[in-house]
Amino acid sequence: MDVCFRWNKKNTYSLAALAPLVPGALKVKAPHDGIMIYSFATRQAKPIFSEIKKADTDSIFIAGGPHPSGAPEDTLEHFDYVVIGEGEETLPELIDTIVAGKDVSCVKGIAYKDENGSTVITEKRDPVDLDKYPCFDPNIVMSPLEISRGCPFRCRYCQTPRLFGNKMRHRSIDNIVHFAKYYRDLRFTSSNALAYGSDGIHPRLDKVEKLLSALKDTGARDIFFGTFPSEVRPEFVTDESLELITKYCTNTKVSLGAQSGSDRILREILRGHTVDDVVRSLELCFDHGITPMVDFMVGFPDETEEEQDMSLELIQWICKKGGNVHSHYLTPLPGTPYEDVETSPVSKRYKRVMGKLALTGQATGSWE
Repeated sequence: MDVCFRWNKKNTYSLAALAPLVPGALKVKAPHDGIMIYSFATRQAKPIFSEIKKADTDSIFIAGGPHPSGAPEDTLEHFDYVVIGEGEETLPELIDTIVAGKDVSCVKGIAYKDENGSTVITEKRDPVDLDKYPCFDPNIVMSPLEISRGCPFRCRYCQTPRLFGNKMRHRSIDNIVHFAKYYRDLRFTSSNALAYGSDGIHPRLDKVEKLLSALKDTGARDIFFGTFPSEVRPEFVTDESLELITKYCTNTKVSLGAQSGSDRILREILRGHTVDDVVRSLELCFDHGITPMVDFMVGFPDETEEEQDMSLELIQWICKKGGNVHSHYLTPLPGTPYEDVETSPVSKRYKRVMGKLALTGQATGSWE
């Protein structure tokens, strides 16, 4: 029985992590006979469900990733099995169980429908030890180096702590260095790059420096730390942390999450920092000659036009100082406290100001 990963540009990071665990699996761009494995987020769910509905193949469909993990019942209307959360241990075990014709109820961390059509969710699986699993198979597909997983904060809109837990886990420096040899330009994934080696609340910049120093010693031409697809939290931005970036790294920009210019909104979404924390971190970036790339969201439940104006005021200040902004409209994601919330409309002024900033190249995103 062929085992196939449904490849697309949106799931390359997931595919990179999972492909080494299923030796011999094929990469395909359409449904194929055999076991078909999909990984996707909420924005890709509808076209994927439509693809499967139209498929005329003899396939067993397995889904994983953010949307299936957060909405297993919805996903099981189209798929045979859902891998919930991390797939490193669950997916190979599920495939082996299916191929052997054994009872899948013994596989932890999955959802499926029993013979009566009722949804069954098996026992939750413990978080994996990242060092036991490769970042990617360089012969198949590569991705930015995942250095950490999990997040101790519980932002109401975010799936990360629900997928990967509230305890941060880190790859060892030796493990990261091993995979770094495949790159000339190094980029990373983490919920907060500057939290490497820490509990995610109290910085351990000594460990961050050990990591960056070890990577520098590998001869990597360029190290991009705290940039997309990772970011940093405002309270982790200090003179010391920025000095590490300027000393060891190529990037002169840092991706930073602000999310709102309203302290009430920040408290409501459980963001864990204040507007003053954001401003202080931005001032430090400018002082060190680092351009902040600042993330904002709009459309939070009960968000007022006045609060959107607060965000605009901060956004305009950032752009006047030479920074850049990425803004996007809140998407209620399955498995989060905001899954079923009613979002707020975006004011005409917010749209107008952001549109002008987009024309000058200072703002990107989708805020409508």
